[in-house]
Formats: sequence, C-alpha cells, structure tokens
Amino acid sequence: MSSHLQGGRVDLSLIETLARDDLIQLLQKCPGSKTIVWDSALAGPVGLIAKYVLLKEYQVKKMYPLRPTPLPETDVDHIIFISRPKLHLMEYIAKNVHDDNRNKHNSKKQYHLFFVPKKSLLCVDALKQKGMLGNIIFIEEFKCQIFPFESDVMSMEIAEVFKEYVIENDPTYIYQTAQVIIFIEKLYGSISRVWGKGTAAKQVWDLVKRLQREQDASEEIKINKRSCIDQILLIDRSVDLITPLATQLTYEGLIDEIFGLDNSAAHFPIHNFLSTDERNTESLKEDKKLLILDSSNKLFAEIRDKSFNAVPAYLSKQAKIISTQVELTQDKTVQEMKLYVQRLPQILANKKQLANLTAIAECIKEHTDRTNFFDTLKAEQEFLSCYEVDKSSPYIEELIAQGKPLMQVLRLMCLQCICSSGLKPKVMESYKRELVQVYGLEALIAITKLEKVGLLKLQSGTRQYTVLRKTLRLVIEDTSEINPTDICYVHSIYAPLSVRLAEHVTKNGGWKQLHDVLGLLPGPTLDDSPEVPSNVVQNMDAPKVVLVFFIGGCTFAEISALRFLSQQEDSNVEFVIATTKLINGTTFLKSIIES
Repeated sequence: MSSHLQGGRVDLSLIETLARDDLIQLLQKCPGSKTIVWDSALAGPVGLIAKYVLLKEYQVKKMYPLRPTPLPETDVDHIIFISRPKLHLMEYIAKNVHDDNRNKHNSKKQYHLFFVPKKSLLCVDALKQKGMLGNIIFIEEFKCQIFPFESDVMSMEIAEVFKEYVIENDPTYIYQTAQVIIFIEKLYGSISRVWGKGTAAKQVWDLVKRLQREQDASEEIKINKRSCIDQILLIDRSVDLITPLATQLTYEGLIDEIFGLDNSAAHFPIHNFLSTDERNTESLKEDKKLLILDSSNKLFAEIRDKSFNAVPAYLSKQAKIISTQVELTQDKTVQEMKLYVQRLPQILANKKQLANLTAIAECIKEHTDRTNFFDTLKAEQEFLSCYEVDKSSPYIEELIAQGKPLMQVLRLMCLQCICSSGLKPKVMESYKRELVQVYGLEALIAITKLEKVGLLKLQSGTRQYTVLRKTLRLVIEDTSEINPTDICYVHSIYAPLSVRLAEHVTKNGGWKQLHDVLGLLPGPTLDDSPEVPSNVVQNMDAPKVVLVFFIGGCTFAEISALRFLSQQEDSNVEFVIATTKLINGTTFLKSIIES
C-alpha cells in the first residue's frame, strides 16, 4: 500500500488495493512463468498500483509494449496481453499471437487477454474474425477504472475522452466516467449533493442515475453508509478551454510543461544532476535522469503547488537547515550523538531530495530564462487581459515563419481565439495560409479538428470572455506570487475559470449567485440532490469534502489552485480531484489532433 495515498478524508489507497488485488487474482489464474504485453497507454498507470517488483513475485519474467511487430522470443508458460478495448490494438494482439505461434518451440505456451476495465464484444468479435479465439485461452476483465496518483488526485488516464465526445459524438467514455462515479459511491458511500456545468457533465450524471435505477436488486451493493464525500462537482472541459492553453507557472506545472510528467515521473537532462568532475567525464551512459515525483517526497509535496518564482528562496532556506543538521556534531553528549546517528539516514535522504529538486529548478530556469519563453508568456498575458489582442498576431506569424513546433503555435492561436471570442476573418486567413505553407497538410488537418471542437472560430456575437473576466475576476495583475492571496498565482495573473466556478459553488452553496455568468458558458447547468438512505447521518460541523470531476482533462495548475482554496483560513472545504486525464496545453491539443 502506498502511504502517500493516505492522509486525506477520502482514503484513495482503497482504490489502489482493490485494483492490485484484482490483478493478482488474474495472474494467479495463469500458474507458471509469464510475459506481460502492455497496451502502452496502460503500462505507466498500472505501474502506479502494481510495481514490477510485485509482479515478479507472481512469476512475471518479462514485460513488453504492445506493438504490431513480433514479440521477442521468450521461454515462458503464459503470454498475457493487458489492453484497453480498442480495435487497432486487437490487430496488434492477433499479429503478435500469429507470429509467436509460427515461431514458438514451446507448444504448451498459452495466450490470455485482460481487458481494462471492461470486455468489448466488438473487440472479441474482431479477434474471432481473425481466428484468435482458439488461441487465446481466456479473456478476462481487469476492473481498474481509475488510478490514484495522490491522496487527493485520481485519474482514468484516457487521453482521447474530450475528442471522442466532442468530435466523434461517441458515448463510450461518458459511460465509463459514469461507471467510475458509481464505483466511487459504492466504495465511499452515497453523495448527497451534485453540481455540474456542461453537456458532458449532465450526460454523465443522467447516466449515473439511469444505471443505478437499472441495477438488478440481487447484484446491487446497498449503499447505506455515510459517504466521506459530501458533494460532487462535474466540470465539462468544454466549459473552460482557456485554462489548459495558458502556461502553468507552478513548480509542478512547469515540470509538466517543459519535461512532461507521465504517471508521476519525468526525465530531466542529466547534466544538472552531476558534479563538476562528473560533467567533465568524456562519455556518460545516460543523457537523461528519471525521477519519481509524488508526495512520498515530503519536500516535493511542500513546493509542488508554489509559484516557481517562490521556489528558489524556499529551497535555499531548506538547504541552510539541512546543512546545519549535518554539520552540528561538535560538543554533543553521547546521548545526543546516538540520537544524531539515528537521524542521520533521514537527514542524508532529505539532502539528496533537496539536491534533486534544486537541479530540477535549474533545468526549469534554463528554459524560463529564454527569450522565446518570456515573449510567449507576454503574448498569453495580453490575450488573458484582453489588452490589444491583435497586437501579438505578428509574434505568432513570426513563430510560424521560424518553423517553431506546431503545437506551440496552435496553442497561442487557440488562446488568442477564445480570449477574443473568435479571430477576425483577415487574421484567421493569414494564419491558415502561413501554417499550410510552413507545415503542410498536417497543419490543415489540425486546423479542421480544432475548428470542430470550437478552439478556432471566426469572431461573432458577444465577447463572452471579456464579460467572464470581469464578473468572475479571472485576471488580477497586482497579486503576489511569493505569498499569494488568490488562485490566480498559478498562471501569474489568471485564475482558472474552472476553479473559480468551484470556489463560487462551495462558498455560496450553489449556482444562485452565478445566474448571469452561467448563460455565457456552454451546456446545461446541473443542480441535483439525490436521495440518500434515511439511516445515513451527516456531520454538519465537519469540513465538506467536494469531489471535483473534470470530464476531458485537468491540469496540475487547476489541482494546485483547488489545494490553495482548501488551505485558506476561512475555508470549510477539502477538495478531491478526479479527471479523465492529467493534461497540459500541448498534450490536450495533441489528443484532439492526432489520430
């Protein structure tokens, strides 16, 4: 059990334990040596709940990514495929089994398939058509619906949710999200108040109620305990498309922006982690350093949500404290020395953590000190402040002419578009023409998809963002990043719209003070009080626990902002965050654009 998942009012280690136990039971159905072949999108998230050390105890010898290429030869009793139910992955599995069958010398080798989280009849039929059902001994469900990352964060880790329900109008992931909420209620008890905004939010909740009604009485797990979750707020990502596009400026947010946080891990340039002598070594075995970053690292937990500008001074202060702890060994009594020796391993571990986090800060600073980063941030802030929004168009055109990464250009374009409630026809045509000239057909396909989800459009009607900015105080320019008093510090001047909604709902007991604003946001507004069993007693004095569920993705800046709200002196709310995927602006756009 991971200790960093405990500590909150909602014990998310229960989800980890259930998922791990389910996987172990499935592995025990395959006695003997095993090779696991992972859907690459699952290997990392499942690694959070069942590390390779544990899998080795159940005779897992090798693990490989699922690809349309032959598997390496392995002398094992079982090959287990663990996959999401996607048709193109069934093609890969069929090819792997076919190639391995043709080359294998061990005729007793067996093949198995675990679907995550549910079996798909369409996928089973695809395997049947390829003649695979005779080869695959059994097909099971690995019922892992959501992955806990921290004591207050969990994610389904499905990148394509937003694209599928907006562009494809595919209800699959709406159904899966509803199933996750039902699972959470079965585990933690009935939730007595539901808020939501956006089409997907309403669809998910309507489906939750329908599925709960349809559950067969003999199978239903009666929910008759008081839930440790008082309320749920469902937020459709379509309601706030600005926040993912703005650069995150917290310590953890910048790590994700620059290096990519993937299942609590990131790769950094190794140069910053080496001593001078090590840097001068002619050849290094690795050019990247992999670090796991979660709240099991206490110092990281302290700084992850701070503005990056506040981090260097904090790390410097910690360095002085640790230095004092290490050096003060003179004039100590025997008893004091004994206590010192006992504490020394922890002091040295803290020193190593500090060295790593300082090296990461140096890596970030190398990036943020670049002129390109500053100019991009300046353009973003002009858009967010509605300050001469067309003024930065020449800068975007310059980025295109320089052939900068397409995602960087599109991200700025989309932010300009939403903050202006659309682009002027002349500006849009100029962008399109130059994008296609520099990036070719790839850019044209990307633009088409971004237009379908409303991230790129022509200017018309009300300036929605201008009204929202003033009404919800989305931009505050004179706030302190070192000692913040408002959530806007996570983007320097901009408060995430999604978190402003959460702040208003929890402080004011609902949507009643936001009637003028809600009409400017897309989709219906949800306000429901489900019936809870009469024997469920609510503790009115305890701080409320609100589950904020982002359908379509959530950024680390939004998580930091919600944590900041719950830590304020006048707050009576503890937030738990659930999402379909942890995202940043680049990964969000990629999930929409890439097939």
